[in-house]
Amino acid sequence: MIDTPGKGAVISGLGISQIGRRTGISHLDNTLAASREAIADAGLTPADIDGITTMGDTPIAEAAQALGIEPSYRGGGISSGGLISPVMSAALAVCEGRARHVLIYRTIQMMGGDMISNAGHAPAAPEDSGFVDLAKSMGGIDEVIAANSFSAVNWLAMHCRRHMHLYGTTKEQLGWLAINSRRNAGLNPKAVYRDPMTMADYLAARMVSTPLGLFDCDVPVDGSIAVVVSAPEYAADCPKPAVRVEAVGTSPGDGGWFRRPDYPKMASADAGAELWRRTDLKPTDLDIAELYDGFTYLTLVWLEALGVCGAGEAGPFIEGAKRIALDGELPLNTYGGQLSAGRMHGYWVLHEACVQLRGEAGERQVAGSPEVAAVAVGGGPIAGCLLLTR
Repeated sequence: MIDTPGKGAVISGLGISQIGRRTGISHLDNTLAASREAIADAGLTPADIDGITTMGDTPIAEAAQALGIEPSYRGGGISSGGLISPVMSAALAVCEGRARHVLIYRTIQMMGGDMISNAGHAPAAPEDSGFVDLAKSMGGIDEVIAANSFSAVNWLAMHCRRHMHLYGTTKEQLGWLAINSRRNAGLNPKAVYRDPMTMADYLAARMVSTPLGLFDCDVPVDGSIAVVVSAPEYAADCPKPAVRVEAVGTSPGDGGWFRRPDYPKMASADAGAELWRRTDLKPTDLDIAELYDGFTYLTLVWLEALGVCGAGEAGPFIEGAKRIALDGELPLNTYGGQLSAGRMHGYWVLHEACVQLRGEAGERQVAGSPEVAAVAVGGGPIAGCLLLTR
């Protein structure tokens, strides 16, 4: 029997606040806007919510009080899925009967909420935010900081350069990811950057950490995204098409940032392998992929980790952006990704996957009623992925 923790849990409600840059809207106001929308979208009231958890700036107690929720479940149970662990733990909780409807939110503010401070340590954050456990997975962080490598863009640039050396991956191939994301963002009214981008635009952008330039990096924003995860039996009562959790993949992050024997592979390779061990579905069954793009290179890594491509083959796969277009064989980051829509630390990829599976994406809706979606979040020693079905 395949071990599938959380299988059958239903993502019943979706909510998203206003997304923008330096909006001045408080983290609590954004959290409440997204959470109330998600609860209503699930056909529920705050009184129906018996669980709440987060990986965000708004403390659970503050959000629960403002929403009028009295939760018996406050998260926990999975810490190896990185930023998306709260969703995985909620799926497990509703399948085990520890909760019936769990609200999960992620709230971002441009001027705060960074995962790692300049000193290389976790910033002050609520104990229930999830960042305490996440910081423990940042293996090797002290060593890269000691080498004057202060930012994730530096750490991932090293991975990218190694991939280029081994496989001939090119800067232009990375550029097709940015161009595809911007093209999709043009169809998304909530995306912060919607103007078309050309390869010339991409290549002319200032370098940030060789080989990664400005358009290889995600866009900081203010905003919040919330989802409601419900028990499997609620699927029949969902007012919107139910999106089911088919499988999850996690990784303990062994090897940290740079000590993996198969470097430049990352924890994503382990999470992807675990995902497919927990389902009878195969990479060829995927209809869409919503993959983390904190930096362009991470999306390329996830394509290989999920078995869409073999090692070193993602560059040619994305070249020209035809296979990954909305009408391609594997539509990718259909809402514009973090590169153009805005950095929501992996929760917009989840939101978009559900919107696409529901058939509610408007101008950017993938044709043919997609039924299977991959959602993947994280980089370096942090990785988690979900397989969702309609």
